[in-house]
Amino acid sequence: MNASKIRGWIWFVVLLLLFTGVSYFAFTPKPKIYPDYVTTSPAPSGIKALYTYLKREKDVRSWNHSPDLLPNEDKNQMLVMVGPAFTPEKEIMQAYEDFMNAGNTILLLQTNPKGMFDLEADFTEKSISHSEKWQTVKDQNHKSFKAEVKSDIRIRTIKGDELLLSDQYGPIAVKRTYGKGQLIVAITPEWFTNDKLLKKDHLPLSFQLLNQGNPDTLLFDEYTHVGENESTILTVYPMWFLVLIFQGIFWGFLWLWYKGKRFGPLLSPREEWVRFSDEGIQAITAWYLKGRRYQDSIHIQADYVKVLLQERWQIPYHKDWQDLTPYFERKWLKMPAREIKTFLNGLAAILKEEKINKQEYLLWSRKLEELRNEVES
Repeated sequence: MNASKIRGWIWFVVLLLLFTGVSYFAFTPKPKIYPDYVTTSPAPSGIKALYTYLKREKDVRSWNHSPDLLPNEDKNQMLVMVGPAFTPEKEIMQAYEDFMNAGNTILLLQTNPKGMFDLEADFTEKSISHSEKWQTVKDQNHKSFKAEVKSDIRIRTIKGDELLLSDQYGPIAVKRTYGKGQLIVAITPEWFTNDKLLKKDHLPLSFQLLNQGNPDTLLFDEYTHVGENESTILTVYPMWFLVLIFQGIFWGFLWLWYKGKRFGPLLSPREEWVRFSDEGIQAITAWYLKGRRYQDSIHIQADYVKVLLQERWQIPYHKDWQDLTPYFERKWLKMPAREIKTFLNGLAAILKEEKINKQEYLLWSRKLEELRNEVES
């Protein structure tokens, strides 16, 4: 086995090991990451447990569309917004308000609801002596519950608000009238999560909020979580399919490489084209320019053009340049007769010079090139 084949096999083994390593680290199944507070998430921060239970008890659906598609009719519906991932723009907020004005309810659970539905909140510094995890929460009937309240924010109430839940630091849940409907705000989205739902009194407190107004239909708003749950190619297609595509590309590349396929321009051996190229002409041109043999070069160019004139335009070769005006007037129709005469007289004069400079040489070389192109076309 020669050295080139050994080297090829070495590269093949290296690429195979590289492919195996990349496949292992890039495509090893990893735990799926879910956004917080979505109904499809079985993670501790998801709300799938509560959603699944409610779905068995009454009409419950997830709402993934823009709020301007919500039915603006009094159907006794409750839209549940658990931990929105962003604060919607003014037009979106107006659509939510129209939904409530029509006679429906929105239940907003947000750690800091300030900025949504013109809500205001106050920051509360919890004292060290009351920094325990479980706090006493009281409802409208002054019944006490034990629950966790993570937020340091308390809702700022206005005239007409109905206090639903509170602790020693202030309002935790408030009901506010909106047209024919109502807005319920609570600062405890963690109560609804899979991890916290069955801790202490979170479940009965959650049901108190969900049963406000005894809604016929519950809609869990997923629209405000879209920004966290955008689809990518890695989430749309299953991992086995991505691995198969990657392997197909890799083995296809190796097969093309094995077959000797080229990726780039085809380079012909120099000996195949150098004999038929203009290398000789270029070499002679360079020699004339470096030796400043401008007069000799211009004579050669003019003589070549005269040969072409005899072949293409049937102009006698032995005629002097200044005597060719009548012939040119019949053949060179693009140039006026006066300019033709000036051109021929100037060419005849430059050919009679014993020595010309580089500027004159370049000027008349260009003019002869134009004449040659005209004759050949």
